[in-house]
Amino acid sequence: MMPTVYLVIPCYNEEEVLPETVKRLTIKMNSMIKAGRADGKSRMLLVDDGSRDRTWELISGYCEENTLVSGIKLAHNRGHQNALLAGLMTAKEYCDCAISLDADLQDDIEVLDQFVDKFTDGCDVVYGVRNKRETDTTFKRTTAQGFYKFMKVLGVDVVYNHADYRLMSRRALDALSEYKEVNLFLRGIVPLIGYRSDYVYYDRNERFAGESKYPLKKMLSFALDGITSFSVKPLKMISTLGIVLSLLSILGLIYALVSYFMGLAVAGWTAIVCSIWLLGGIQLLCLGVVGGYVGKIYSEVKARPRFRIEEFKK
Repeated sequence: MMPTVYLVIPCYNEEEVLPETVKRLTIKMNSMIKAGRADGKSRMLLVDDGSRDRTWELISGYCEENTLVSGIKLAHNRGHQNALLAGLMTAKEYCDCAISLDADLQDDIEVLDQFVDKFTDGCDVVYGVRNKRETDTTFKRTTAQGFYKFMKVLGVDVVYNHADYRLMSRRALDALSEYKEVNLFLRGIVPLIGYRSDYVYYDRNERFAGESKYPLKKMLSFALDGITSFSVKPLKMISTLGIVLSLLSILGLIYALVSYFMGLAVAGWTAIVCSIWLLGGIQLLCLGVVGGYVGKIYSEVKARPRFRIEEFKK
């Protein structure tokens, strides 16, 4: 049987790139349907994440004129991960598998056939993995690769050089729906599902139009969310640091007492001031890390809705 394939595409202020995205994906989906890789009920599901431009107006128009397009409008901006989850949870009611990708055409749509082939071979999750990062700046490439390696050190199971270009079967989507955390980091959650998975390798393109929705500030926030949502090692590192500093303090106390009784103590404020600043800085850093975890607990226990759909055009 030909699977019903849904392409789930979060959109935030994408009016510049959306016409080309819909055009290319329409051609690609028609070719997949013609080749027998997807059935006629397959769709591209565009999720408007509270855009401030004409994104929803364009999506509404495509839904009326293009039978392959469906649209969701969120009540307000909830961020990329929540918008993606809203699309996936909606798609799972209609599809056999869903493929998430970005609206900026950086994800190579020519490998969509490979995703579906691996699904029909029995895979529940197929990860899109970048062959290289030549389109990134040196800073972004270095920090991104460092982030994946750091996550591995912290014990978080993430797929190296994988973003959110992936296929998930309906069974995997049902499993994903059981994860209720408010602080979403799908790159870390999906590997926890544990079903049979595989990889598709591709070259990432330049953004077709518009500006990146992940400037440095959002990238850092996203990275911190990933670290604190899946690892408590930073808290353990604070404990280790506290033990080390306590031992050093004892050694310093012994040295001070020996110096005093031997008459070698010299009055001075430099060492005292440096010690105060050092320990004060470390304490504030530790409080900041602990505060980050407490803040996440605060968000989770409130259990507020992660998204709210205002309108759904089938």
